[in-house]
Amino acid sequence: MTHDHHHEIPRYTPEQTELALNPPAGRNGGDLVVETLHGLGATTVFGLPGQHALGMFDALRRSDLDYIGLRVENNAGFAADAYGRVTGEVAPLLLSTGPGALTSLAALQEAAAASSPVLAISSQIPSAGLGGGRHGYLHELRDQQASFRDIVKSVHLVRTASQIPSAIAAAWESALTAPHGPVWVEIPQDILLKETTLPLVTAVDATPRELLPRPELIAVAAHALSHARRPVIIAGGGVVRADAAGKLRALAEKLNAPVVTTFGGKGAFPWEHPLSLQSWLEDRHTTDFLEDADVVLVVGSGLGELSSNYYTFRPRGRVIQIEADLGKLESNVPALGIHADAREALSALLESVTGRDGPEAARDAVRTVLEKVRARLDAQDLALEQRVLASVREALPATAPSFWDMTILAYWAWSAWPGPMHSGQGAGGLGYGFPAAIGAAAADVTKPVLAVSGDGGAMYSIAELATARQYDLPVTWLIVDDGGYGILREYMTDAFGETTGTELARPDFVALAESFGVPAVRTSPETLREDLSKALAAPGPSVVVLPALLKLFAPTHLP
Repeated sequence: MTHDHHHEIPRYTPEQTELALNPPAGRNGGDLVVETLHGLGATTVFGLPGQHALGMFDALRRSDLDYIGLRVENNAGFAADAYGRVTGEVAPLLLSTGPGALTSLAALQEAAAASSPVLAISSQIPSAGLGGGRHGYLHELRDQQASFRDIVKSVHLVRTASQIPSAIAAAWESALTAPHGPVWVEIPQDILLKETTLPLVTAVDATPRELLPRPELIAVAAHALSHARRPVIIAGGGVVRADAAGKLRALAEKLNAPVVTTFGGKGAFPWEHPLSLQSWLEDRHTTDFLEDADVVLVVGSGLGELSSNYYTFRPRGRVIQIEADLGKLESNVPALGIHADAREALSALLESVTGRDGPEAARDAVRTVLEKVRARLDAQDLALEQRVLASVREALPATAPSFWDMTILAYWAWSAWPGPMHSGQGAGGLGYGFPAAIGAAAADVTKPVLAVSGDGGAMYSIAELATARQYDLPVTWLIVDDGGYGILREYMTDAFGETTGTELARPDFVALAESFGVPAVRTSPETLREDLSKALAAPGPSVVVLPALLKLFAPTHLP
């Protein structure tokens, strides 16, 4: 049996061998961590130091990795998540043991739900304390990894210095193999601190495995799509992460298939394209149209709660589902399930389908649905909300990314925002917007980044004003201040006729921002566009506070 050898092991020159035999003195396990990250191609790391992790943080001093230190581990996780989303690269997240590690859990849940490649590297108590005994070390947990196994894609435990490079490389590969996701590496304090004579880590290979579709499934799917009379496409976040928007557009145009994008798939298809149903997934007119299709191609979506209009979507036609996350195949709707990376599967379909005639019929149908959606909104008293969202859209430069917390304006944006946007709607936790924007700004400091929060969500991440100022990052934070948890206020009022626990005493956000040395302005719906434009154009961080009570459009999934 022969094996194909793709990788030749490079032969070392005498000079390189000499360096390997005589590595620089004063290195420890932490150096092996940062050397491995550098060897894998990392340029920026996020985190927060702690007692057991100091070996890693000391090693950063001897490396040329850029470090962005946030004030709360959960926010550091959100920043890493956003860095991974906008770059498609692995975002290393350095954490300490116990409380430090556990504080990142909600952010890692969001990274898992949104398929963001976050590489969390946590310290552990000294090796002598491992194994479940109760030794009473500071930060000690009986089984730290158990707290993360439910959330991350893979867990990689290190128990000796020589395991560090391979464990991190394996985690890196796991994070970048479709579907992307967060991974966990755990290294005891003594291993990080102990001096090492191992040579400098140089070449490290962690090429992710390709997830290719099975050819017989593509053949069946292509046949169904080629013979469909009314095909439609639902494009999810998997299209965006696979950088497959071009392939999707080519396929939609070849099939003359209308395309709706999920809230996680914003930007997967051009908003103003004549085949674009946009993102009005919470609208019954859209749901009815999708149900009426004879073939529904779902790409990179599990058709979860939001994407299925709260599980009211009941397709009558044949469903073909392309999904990189095996557990999501047919998890909500029976389908021809194709386990594959969106880009690979769309490429294969593009080669296999035959084009369909009748572009006008499809385009007319799209126009009709969008007109019905518009009429439904116009029949409600929502002029303020639409005006505020339009002002934000007009103020934000076309290439500037935006990060949205769980707030009423974001719920609007999921449906109505015309281009790419990033939000915490994967797991749905509060506090995502501002630290995520910090992570995106760290990835590219040449363009402004917008964060949008409510006053409740803003309080989760207010400490990161110090981070934005410390690194002078071009993040503008729009805080819509309605004096409480606005969406929960609506939910409770609808369900119970009154609210409990939703009303908040809140600070003077303008004065608070200024106390951090961050310029801030209080705006109004009338002056929002101008104030936001000014803030985004100015260098460094800024805050814009909009006191406003916004409403959500009426739900269409309720009987």
